Amino acid sequence: MTAKEPVLIVEKHRDGKVWVMKMNRPHRLNAIGEGMMGQLTKTWKEFRDDPVARVAILAANGRAFSAGMDLKEGAERIERLARGEAVPPMDDRWIPLSESLDMWKPTIAAVNGYALAGGFMFAMQCDIRIASEDAEFGVPEVRWNRAGGQWMTCMTRIIGLGHAAELCMWGDGRISARRAYEIGLVNRVVPKDKLVEEAMAWADRMLLLAPRSVMNVKRCLYRGYYMSPLDGEAFGKAVEQNLAGMEDSVEGSRAFEEGRPPVYKNR
Repeated sequence: MTAKEPVLIVEKHRDGKVWVMKMNRPHRLNAIGEGMMGQLTKTWKEFRDDPVARVAILAANGRAFSAGMDLKEGAERIERLARGEAVPPMDDRWIPLSESLDMWKPTIAAVNGYALAGGFMFAMQCDIRIASEDAEFGVPEVRWNRAGGQWMTCMTRIIGLGHAAELCMWGDGRISARRAYEIGLVNRVVPKDKLVEEAMAWADRMLLLAPRSVMNVKRCLYRGYYMSPLDGEAFGKAVEQNLAGMEDSVEGSRAFEEGRPPVYKNR
């Protein structure tokens, strides 16, 4: 890869409704460096604000999803700070993804090869994870005295406390795609050559659904996790007031009565 190649490649499919965001530092196992975090932040915001965009897939070029933060860059930064030198601030953060960016469109992680540390974090931030059979997941921060607790706090809502403790507190091993599926981290495991095809199939299914309703449900799932049942019920009722008077609400009922697929316009 030449120095001029972007660290993130964005492809738009289905007339701009499906965005595929590919991390592009294969020579470094897509380690998070050279401004990749900043580029991802910028792209997530653009996807959020695009009125046409409906669903995003986060993927990677090369033989790894992401090996985490670029430790070479990190070590150089620590050394410069120790010498009292001025260093630029770290890239923008978007953890947790939906809550921090107020971004409620559906997201899919297509994971191949290593998804370690920050790479694990990237995959975890998406709504669902599809893994190739060669995928491996790990959270090795405690081995190297690296920070990471701030993004691990969301993990228990996906895989529970016991599995999260195993991965994060005993961070001395990796788990296979199959094991990740067993503990609920991964939704599907597919052959490597079928990974993108499977992710696109999930994206295409999403395009058949009502976009406003999908975003409402996502809000309720994420925010409701921290609420009491009664508070969650009240929150859901308040959120779904935005469906009243929509053309899509009429279309959904009419399509059901007529036995045909609905055609939603998000209005």
